[in-house]
Amino acid sequence: MTTTTPLAAASAADQTGARTPDAAELIAGARERIDALDDRIIGLIQERMAVSAVIQDARIASGGRRVNLTREMEVLAHYRQALGKPGTSVAMTLLELSRGRV
Repeated sequence: MTTTTPLAAASAADQTGARTPDAAELIAGARERIDALDDRIIGLIQERMAVSAVIQDARIASGGRRVNLTREMEVLAHYRQALGKPGTSVAMTLLELSRGRV
């Protein structure tokens, strides 16, 4: 257990919305983990975008279209199954980011 001054406890409560120093400490640690996860998610999205660009380039070079709507529907269904209705929004955003300039 960490000892904190009343001023530090008040500052932590302001930053976390917690009402006790222990809760503020737990929240601060969890937020650090969320920030690290967000950084990993952003990296994965950037990687997905790069792989999608390779696929699009190959498709276009072979005379095909940049976007494959059948595949996009599969991606939407996959995210919806895994995450529920909000998964559709997540998938739509990923698809939009991965399409590049249309």
